[in-house]
Amino acid sequence: MEKVRIADKLALFSDHFKPKIVGELNGQHVKLVKFAEPFIWHHHEVEDELFLVLKGRFRMDYREDGVEREMWIEEGEFLVMPHGVEHRPFADQEVSILLFEPASTLNTGDQQGSELTATVLDWI
Repeated sequence: MEKVRIADKLALFSDHFKPKIVGELNGQHVKLVKFAEPFIWHHHEVEDELFLVLKGRFRMDYREDGVEREMWIEEGEFLVMPHGVEHRPFADQEVSILLFEPASTLNTGDQQGSELTATVLDWI
């Protein structure tokens, strides 16, 4: 058993849209990710995702009932994105996020052929 200092882990990387695993429990991964631009539209068939803003803010664009919507998530806030909802995270300045999701979850969901798909994640 080890404690994790999130600030130390965030200092270990600067690349965007490349999640890093920092913990695991009950088949779930705790991941850290940074980004500063729009991601791709995608959804996850069976996995819900938790996005917790550690530093900065981001906008979650999503499509619900055929209508495109958006929601700003501020530092210290989190959002649970339900499976099946098409979404696209976007930040105009760098944001640091903690993700909590099933270990099998790919960052690009149904868009697995994307150049942004991270199939092998680093543990840090």
